[in-house]
Amino acid sequence: MSNICVIGTGYVGLVTGTCFADLGNQVTCMDIDPDRIGKLLNGIMPIYEPGLEQLVTQNVQAGRLHFSTDHAQSLANAEFAFIAVGTPSGEEGEADMQYIRSAVESIAEHVDHPIIVVNKSTVPVGTGDLVAEIITRRRGNKPLEFSVVSNPEFLREGSAIIDFMNPDRIVLGSVNKEAANKVAQLYLSLRCPILVTDLRTAEMIKYASNAFLATRISFINEISNMCDELGADVREVALGMGYDKRIGHAFLDAGLGWGGSCFPKDVKALAHMAVLHGTHPQLLQAVMEINRNQRRRVVMRLRRALGNLNEKVIGVLGLSFKPNTDDIRDSPSLEVIHLLENEGANVRAYDPQAMEATARVIKHITLVKNPYEVADGADALVLATAWNEFKQLDFNRIKASMKQAIILDGRNLWDPAQMRHIGFQYIGCGVGASSNGNPQ
Repeated sequence: MSNICVIGTGYVGLVTGTCFADLGNQVTCMDIDPDRIGKLLNGIMPIYEPGLEQLVTQNVQAGRLHFSTDHAQSLANAEFAFIAVGTPSGEEGEADMQYIRSAVESIAEHVDHPIIVVNKSTVPVGTGDLVAEIITRRRGNKPLEFSVVSNPEFLREGSAIIDFMNPDRIVLGSVNKEAANKVAQLYLSLRCPILVTDLRTAEMIKYASNAFLATRISFINEISNMCDELGADVREVALGMGYDKRIGHAFLDAGLGWGGSCFPKDVKALAHMAVLHGTHPQLLQAVMEINRNQRRRVVMRLRRALGNLNEKVIGVLGLSFKPNTDDIRDSPSLEVIHLLENEGANVRAYDPQAMEATARVIKHITLVKNPYEVADGADALVLATAWNEFKQLDFNRIKASMKQAIILDGRNLWDPAQMRHIGFQYIGCGVGASSNGNPQ
């Protein structure tokens, strides 16, 4: 088995390192944040990801998984250095490369043996060449034997371990095919297709994949808005579309749109690269604008239902950008809350996992202990994140506690006919005339 160093212990780095350890490798997860590493050394997960805590614990106990803030120690015996640091959006939508540069400089400074540097972070096309240039320049007259491989990640938060262990494909790019094949060996036991290509193509595959998935979501949301006005049901539309093998059913769920740590920054970064190199990303610009509009529509539709939002109490269910994570980065829910507060609404909210993260970002929000406290005395209730625990609430109890029985289902989680039967004014996303003949 191989000796691996993973630089960065965020969602990608921690999951990648833990899963490689579970496959039998010796892995050190290294991070410059002493608080994060301290938590991991004490068995405390810095992120919420289903199954991660158990997998970390069993691999630490087996002696395969280690944590450190020491670059030299972490890289001392590493055959592979996986870079899994953040690349947040800059002012113009470009990927901020400071953490990548820092990680590469650390490798150049502390490694004195042959090593394969693997870019796991989502990085602009051409970064592989930049990594090689930084290492060569930093080493000066003490050359280092190294190769650079691009190995983009395709992990979904909330199902990252399943995705790592059951990938659709592994993408590897390098000018050194032997180095790419050595990285491929790490994944052979997963028995999945492995595509070996050049560096820039591998980097583009990641951006193109995320941009396409975001495009599917924005497309169905635009169709959803038409369905609202024309009396059709977008859920049935998506079902009918998806039976076509050329289309499929994935990422055709209408709602508040996409968010999180990947889609927003990756679509922006790809559009920025396009403009920078003289092409015109009209489709990507439209995809982003449709997504922004989905949040605005929440406010518009609540205003239509309530007359105005000033001093109205609005309950919000869900704060994370998707279920099964505590990640609130670019969360549709937080943008909706911001827009509601700008209209003078008083917002209270609940989420099974993201309360602590939200409290650090929004100081004045009222966070409550359960969905029923969210609904108590509310003029309207907004479902922003489709957590499983929201599926089977006692809606008779909720209706009885609300000041006005208005529900905006931002994820089409509930049955419109049932909700209206209970007595709610139900507002879905593109459900048209699904229960009472009147488009919402």
